[in-house]
Amino acid sequence: MPQSSGNGNQRTLAFHAAEALSAVMTLTLHFHPLSSFCHKALIAAYELDVPFEPLIVDLGDQPARDRLAQIWPLQKVPVLVDSERGATVAESTTIIEYLDTFHREAGHRGLVPKDPDQAWQARMWDRVFDGYVDLPMQSIVGNALRPEGERDAYGVAMAQATIAKAYAFLRSQIRGPWMLGDAFTLADCSAAPALFYAELAQPFGPEDAPLAAYLDRLKRRPSFERVLAEAEPYFGLFPLPGKPSRFPTSG
Repeated sequence: MPQSSGNGNQRTLAFHAAEALSAVMTLTLHFHPLSSFCHKALIAAYELDVPFEPLIVDLGDQPARDRLAQIWPLQKVPVLVDSERGATVAESTTIIEYLDTFHREAGHRGLVPKDPDQAWQARMWDRVFDGYVDLPMQSIVGNALRPEGERDAYGVAMAQATIAKAYAFLRSQIRGPWMLGDAFTLADCSAAPALFYAELAQPFGPEDAPLAAYLDRLKRRPSFERVLAEAEPYFGLFPLPGKPSRFPTSG
């Protein structure tokens, strides 16, 4: 009886492994590696150990924008497509809740706490980080991308004031290693990229030491550490003078 070669067995195993992966890979995440809101969704996917196909969208490329428009006419990322459930899910918070509801492994406590009081607090801090840290940071970054004669110094000053006000509030609200104490939640998924980029637009002062320490802990979290490592090749495209660093500032 002829014997199968070792290489043949390896090819067969590789084929079946790829076939199995394809069978479970029903999720595609359309994203950009520098986008803070995309980082937020990626952190959640890695925290929950959800398998997905990452698809980078170059929003500066019109054909890429046209392809995205066929999936999501508003042409914003991240967008999650779930082929098995026939769902197209946009907006980072909604993507996190969707993954937590429909794709969380049994036994994982999830990112949205089951306790109702903890749940509303996680959602509240998610909104605070998005609205009062991330969005004004994006205004500052967007202004830096404008031609010299079209920049808005007043708008930048207002955005910096909003971030400073948020820092003053948030530094007194951290309850432990994470926003809600010992549990890493939706709030921390939002905080990580928001603080990571905002610190470049509005650097922490000495009084912000609790926030700086919190950001260091976030950078050491394996999920965010992975997101930053994958984004690092693109950091040179960041338009502000200070460039992102994925490494914590403390030892």
